[in-house]
Amino acid sequence: MSSLTPPNQLTPPSDTGSASCPRPVVSTARLSVNQTTTVRWSLPEAVNEYRAAGVNGIGVSLNRLRECGVASGARKLKQTGLHATSLGWIGGFTGANGHTFDDALADARAALRAAREISAVALIVVPGAQCGHIRSHARRLLVEALVELTDQAAGSNVRLALQPMHPLFEDEWSFLTSLDDTLDILTRFNHTHVGMAFGTYHLWQEPRLLERISEFMPYVSLVQLSDWRNPPRCDNDRLLPGDGEIPLHEIIQAFEAAGYRGSYEMEVWSRDLWKQDHRSLIRECMLRFAQLLAPPSC
Repeated sequence: MSSLTPPNQLTPPSDTGSASCPRPVVSTARLSVNQTTTVRWSLPEAVNEYRAAGVNGIGVSLNRLRECGVASGARKLKQTGLHATSLGWIGGFTGANGHTFDDALADARAALRAAREISAVALIVVPGAQCGHIRSHARRLLVEALVELTDQAAGSNVRLALQPMHPLFEDEWSFLTSLDDTLDILTRFNHTHVGMAFGTYHLWQEPRLLERISEFMPYVSLVQLSDWRNPPRCDNDRLLPGDGEIPLHEIIQAFEAAGYRGSYEMEVWSRDLWKQDHRSLIRECMLRFAQLLAPPSC
């Protein structure tokens, strides 16, 4: 089977659409699905099913990759031509998972080697909760880890992608909960292999978001899509695009206008959807993405 074209090299279709229904601003070929959307599938199962459904990209779970073996997973991706848009995740540099800083760093180095082997575009970085540190010290631990990892990331042609998260997740997942705090690290760090994973679920409530996208777009390695239930019932209560309150169409339009040409990754953590048939869920993800891209008049 021939390889698919990586999303950042896709050529938009020549069809310009009709006057009443202009061509969508984004090709559906740039859709990727993160394995957290289909948690019951192993990596080989997800690769087979995504490819059979016509999905071009996959956000690979690091745990699932290690479960099947990095070399085996890399071969499977190469055989099917499925493009690894991300590998997730590394971090916990603050001791959030009960590991020392050195343990977390060693795990991150191993993950970078894995990311290189599967040709992942980005390795997601979740720094960890504050864990009793003062905020400035938690930040220093993250920066120190990035300093240690950037040369290896550059040599692996993998971008370390910081994942700012909604404040709902700060007690267990990450002290990095705002766009400005993330950009402060990125602008001071100023390295081509350190960027950001933009999760719509986490950042859609940021002030003046649409007008600021052109400002931070060059740092964005990946845009992750899901929708917001109001109010969320638990940490794993995301919705499929179109079922919640996030202005996803406008966000995508703003990214495209700013020059973003990367992947859009469906990352839907949902205790309800995880119970559903995963094949049907993948088809629904593709349908929702196509609907999301259609101009409002269509």
